[in-house]
Amino acid sequence: MKVTVKLFASFQTGRFKIEIRDYPDQTLIGTVVRELNIPEGEVGILLLNAVHAKLEQPLNEGDLLAIFPLVGGG
Repeated sequence: MKVTVKLFASFQTGRFKIEIRDYPDQTLIGTVVRELNIPEGEVGILLLNAVHAKLEQPLNEGDLLAIFPLVGGG
C-alpha cells in the first residue's frame, strides 16, 4: 500500500520532507518510525490524516502520516 510520510523540523535532516512510501497492509505507525531510525522518545506528535495518532495504530492505503519531533525551548 502507498502511504505519504511527512517529516518535520529536525526529522528531515538526512531523510526527506515528504515521500510516498510502500508498506505491507496494516503496517503500524511505530514500524515506520523505527524504519526511519527515529527514536520513539523523540517523537512529539503523530498525525494520521490530520488526527492525533499513536505508534500502535495501523496504516491504510492512501494515508498521510505526519511525524513531528518534541519541541524544546523556553
